Amino acid sequence: MAAFEVIPVVDLMKGQVVHARAGERATYRPLEGSTLCASAEPLEVVRGLLRLHPFRTLYIADLDAIQKRGDHKPLIRRLRTEFPALDLWVDAGFASLCDCRAYLKAGLGALVLGSESQSGLDTVSALCEEPQLVLSLDFRGEQPLGPSALFDQVALWPGRVIAMTLARVGAGRGPDRERLAQLKAAGAGRRIFAAGGVRDEADLAGLAADGCAGALIASCLHSGRVGREALERLAGPA
Repeated sequence: MAAFEVIPVVDLMKGQVVHARAGERATYRPLEGSTLCASAEPLEVVRGLLRLHPFRTLYIADLDAIQKRGDHKPLIRRLRTEFPALDLWVDAGFASLCDCRAYLKAGLGALVLGSESQSGLDTVSALCEEPQLVLSLDFRGEQPLGPSALFDQVALWPGRVIAMTLARVGAGRGPDRERLAQLKAAGAGRRIFAAGGVRDEADLAGLAADGCAGALIASCLHSGRVGREALERLAGPA
């Protein structure tokens, strides 16, 4: 079985890394008070994360693109160049098959297809066997975001699936382990990644014990609640 993977998150808005909280994007503000970096400048934030731990994967949410208010394509290309060893997972509000294929052709990393950005099943149906695809099943409270059929048609899910509980992002409420268990049971061998609510090492250890493949985290890294020693313990023997 693959080791549990901790994946740091970088949320981009207007050229800066912002502190995401409860999915209320209008209230997001530039990252401040981090124990890892002195500014919200994206390259500095990523350098701070890598000084903490040799993460293998970085999740990038281009919030401007998701909200159709511009995008961070040049910045994402620069991050790809500056940190070639990192496997980038990018959610940039991808919806059309044409845009997805163009992104995949560019070789910038894995494409995260967020359910909230989908109006139907055509794109995920066309790409479900693409090895560079990650599906994010997005929830606001109990409400699934996107086509309801996508949450039921497990045959369309790729090998990696994120359970994105937006109301818990940055809110310190703990992960939604009940929902994660449901998705893991339904997923027929897919690797399920938790996103939203992780507070500390105990939460991460609990998710690993539940059989999750990994977790996407940000706030607990910048606050220092999950530090170098905890990450080393979770990573296991080299």
